[in-house]
Amino acid sequence: PHNPDHKVPGIKDLVYLEPSPGFCEKNSRLDIIGTHGRTCNDASMGVDGCDLLCCGRGFKSETMFVVERC
Repeated sequence: PHNPDHKVPGIKDLVYLEPSPGFCEKNSRLDIIGTHGRTCNDASMGVDGCDLLCCGRGFKSETMFVVERC
């Protein structure tokens, strides 16, 4: 969906010029896994952003702290 707040696709982003099937919902016939459960970036207005990746369904934010040895 077009949203003027989203950034324009970058040089490495794949852009389709013809209509494509919806990728939000799972479609086994077309081997489309859907976007449910995918990790998104809630601070991004790009293609990795939750608004686009979650297809307007809303999303749940979760904060994780990871401790690693140096």
